[in-house]
Amino acid sequence: MIKLKNRKELRDIRHKRLRKNLSGTSERPRLAVFISLKNIYVQIVDDTKGITLVSASTKEKEIVDKFGGKKNVEAAKAVGTLIGKKAIEKGIKEVAFDRGGFAYHGRVKALAESAREAGLNF
Repeated sequence: MIKLKNRKELRDIRHKRLRKNLSGTSERPRLAVFISLKNIYVQIVDDTKGITLVSASTKEKEIVDKFGGKKNVEAAKAVGTLIGKKAIEKGIKEVAFDRGGFAYHGRVKALAESAREAGLNF
C-alpha cells in the first residue's frame, strides 16, 4: 500500500528543492516571502549565521493604518517599499529573492517590483 505524505512533508521537500542553490550569505542575504490568506510577510535572512536581519509585514502599524483590513496588491507594494527602506538603512543592497514556492504573479510580483524601486538589487 502506498502511503501519501502529508502537506507539511511535501512542502518541506518542495522548499528544499527550491533553496538548493539559493541561500543567504553575509554579502548577499536571502529575501524570503511568505503569503498567507490574510497577510504578507517578508524577511531578509543570513542563512550562514541563521539570523533575520530585517523583516516587514502587513501587520506593521504604518501599513495597518494606511490600508486597514485590506491585504491586496497595494498592501504588497507598501510592504515591498518598507522592506527596501529598512534594508537600505541597514546597509543591505544586494539580496537573493526567494519567493518560497509562490507564483511570481499578483502580490509577490508587486512586492518584488516595489522592493526594487526602493533600492534593492536582485
